[in-house]
Amino acid sequence: MTDSSFSPIHIIGGGLAGSEAAWQIAQAGVPVILHEMRGVRGTDAHKTDGLAELVCSNSFRSDDATSNAVGVIHAEMRMANSLIMACADRHQVPAGGALAVDRDGFSDAVTAEINAHPLITIVREEVTGLPPEAWDLAIIASGPLTSPSLAEAIREKTGEDALAFFDAIAPIVHRDSINMDICWYQSRYDKVGPGGTGKDYINCPLDETQYNAFIDALIEGDAVGFKEWEGTPYFDGCLPIEVMAERGRETLRHGPMKPMGLTNAHNPTVKAYAVVQLRQDNALGTLYNMVGFQTKLKYGAQAEIFRMIPGLENAEFARLGGLHRNTYIHSPTLLDPTLQLKARPGLRFAGQITGCEGYVESASIGLLAGRFAAAERKGEDISLPPATTALGSLLNHITGGHIVSDEEPGKRSFQPMNINFGLFPELEPGSIVKPEGVKRFRGKDKTIMKRQLVAARALEDCKAWLGRA
Repeated sequence: MTDSSFSPIHIIGGGLAGSEAAWQIAQAGVPVILHEMRGVRGTDAHKTDGLAELVCSNSFRSDDATSNAVGVIHAEMRMANSLIMACADRHQVPAGGALAVDRDGFSDAVTAEINAHPLITIVREEVTGLPPEAWDLAIIASGPLTSPSLAEAIREKTGEDALAFFDAIAPIVHRDSINMDICWYQSRYDKVGPGGTGKDYINCPLDETQYNAFIDALIEGDAVGFKEWEGTPYFDGCLPIEVMAERGRETLRHGPMKPMGLTNAHNPTVKAYAVVQLRQDNALGTLYNMVGFQTKLKYGAQAEIFRMIPGLENAEFARLGGLHRNTYIHSPTLLDPTLQLKARPGLRFAGQITGCEGYVESASIGLLAGRFAAAERKGEDISLPPATTALGSLLNHITGGHIVSDEEPGKRSFQPMNINFGLFPELEPGSIVKPEGVKRFRGKDKTIMKRQLVAARALEDCKAWLGRA
């Protein structure tokens, strides 16, 4: 480590949030000691000891910064010189309007950058309790797979029970085992995204009989039992596919299996009743993941049921779906606006353990925690991102929660959340003006304009904040 006049800041966890936090701190001229247990002790979901390993999808979702909240937070993170976004951009693979990455190339790039930074030291060890008092400034970014011993230490310190939900992983299929005489390449509505062509997904069509047989098989499938965790809630953005099927026969047809915007290249005049999409998972294009097909089915049942899908009758799986336990704290109660634990000044939390959901959301909270900790170490005022920005709106959700009951206005319900326009403050009255020459301006057109105005405001305010921070 290069000599520095500042004492190091310790970070527990080398996932997306921990890696981003370490980068932001080091770039501010403050040394970092990054503690990562993988390499010494594994988890139920990780396969490697690389930093920022992606354990679920390889997609960072929409990269549209003009009218999509996820695209806005991408843009804001790029403005803030995010390591995670820089590595994602360098290792993107075609995915329509989404930013998807080669998962191994991405993780290798993050690991290499962290290893090469003169102010960052990586220590491979499991931290089994809260940071010692000697670590006056520290960040816990241990993620949703926080080790049981550390989770217990957090509970003992905060006096709050940790909340938990299950997050499921989608299967990955070898491209050469997909029957392209049945399937075809097309992005929904032929949308061209970053690095894409409008033909970035492989589509498997089902007619009504095939769809109903598939739904029956999912519902009857041999699912993993959860005796100890019975009743634990799932995050709605990552429901196991069989749970969605149980919620109603048409649920999947209006969710991940919706046929809209797709035309069967082999039979253009016949509309599919439902469609399964697969998205490229690596730079070579040899692996494709089943979009939205996270599952808790046992392996034998998965292979049998998913091969019922036309085009996947001979599918070979590079990885079958799985399920792991996610843990997060009740951040609105426990953390201050700078992500600092109220019960212990100097100790911050970052990433999914705070109750955000998604790769970019996790990394963005790591970005903020790192910036806040670096400013504190340097004796500078901590500047919070404006609530009008994606970064600020997500931070406000995590540290403020949301009121859910008119009868009990003080009662708050806190659940993991992706970035979305519902977290942004409303526009100023009169901001939405009907375009000249348009007679009817409402519904979808008005919604699109509103999102565009919110996105533009966010980027402008973020740029101004970073110029001051």
